[in-house]
Amino acid sequence: MDAATPIGIVLGFVVIVVANIMEGGHPTSLLLLPPILLVLATTVLVTIAGGTMSDAKNAVGSLRRAFSGKVQPAGDLVPAVITLAEKARREGLLALEDSLRDIDDPFLVKGVTMAIDGTDPEELRDILEAELMAKKSEDKHAAKFFTDAGGYAPTIGIIGTVMGLVHVLENLSTPEKLGPLIASSFVATLWGVMSANVLWLPLGNRLRRIGQLEAARMELAIEGVSAIQSGANPRLVAEKLRSLLPADQQVTEAA
Repeated sequence: MDAATPIGIVLGFVVIVVANIMEGGHPTSLLLLPPILLVLATTVLVTIAGGTMSDAKNAVGSLRRAFSGKVQPAGDLVPAVITLAEKARREGLLALEDSLRDIDDPFLVKGVTMAIDGTDPEELRDILEAELMAKKSEDKHAAKFFTDAGGYAPTIGIIGTVMGLVHVLENLSTPEKLGPLIASSFVATLWGVMSANVLWLPLGNRLRRIGQLEAARMELAIEGVSAIQSGANPRLVAEKLRSLLPADQQVTEAA
């Protein structure tokens, strides 16, 4: 599991609480149930309203993926593809069936299996690229749900503050209540801005980044399958695949 997201979000909230304490505040002054409920629940509901129920259901799985998802670098596929290319060049595509059992990448296995079955190279590439495009679209919608929530939350926080100030005006005849009422009114704005920038937007960016890394791995697999099917020289295959990697991974693979 890549712990970047839970570490960043949890420590982000911790720093805010610590800063509040250092300024003389008390943590409980931020943990008021009405504004928290208003901001978080309403944000989720209006975000659901902006899409479909299917989007909302997928968001639950995406949330789990954002916190616990682990993406294997695209460069990890290069040695496996080179090994397959070498074997295919020596013994033919049919000899690759047994080797696929040791490869832990369903997309690469699917592509090589279709090549072994004699699928036309252009048709095979079209099928794999269509699956890649579908994956990109799915990831885009998953990230959009949380990015949209990050856009709604601050405004909903302001709505909560306005509601609180209306309540303040209703109690002008009791000055001793005004201080606490005004303070609690602004907690809604705090939670709106804080949840947007410490929770919703980071989750959206996390899902977008995971999608980019998975798409890069799939793109490398497509090129690898194409090279294996064409019987290309394994050295040329290695150079081509490494050219698709970020500079730091190219150095690692070349070493």
